[in-house]
Amino acid sequence: MLTIAVVLFAAAALGGGTLATLHFRQKGLPMVLAVGHGLLAAAGLVVLIVAVVGGSTGNLLIASLTLFVIAALGGFALFSFHLRRLRLPTPVVLIHGLVAVIAFVLLLIKITK
Repeated sequence: MLTIAVVLFAAAALGGGTLATLHFRQKGLPMVLAVGHGLLAAAGLVVLIVAVVGGSTGNLLIASLTLFVIAALGGFALFSFHLRRLRLPTPVVLIHGLVAVIAFVLLLIKITK
């Protein structure tokens, strides 16, 4: 179950990295890429929640889940800017990405132990 979450988050990270690159190059952000990124991340989050509810435990896993939820909240905020055709706030882009990367690393450490 955790491996599925890792694959989904990794795919979401590819889209997120592309979106961040476009943002910093001041290019337009394709809606289909933003939606795909969000859907993959949301699917990863659901799988991770199911794994935790289903009995997967550990401090790293709980920390990862908590950070992914925080990253998701930042993602919702960023998506609201995107929907309103406003420039994304760079600090939120950076924090969203950093929190998600830390959560992903913690999840990777958990599954390799």
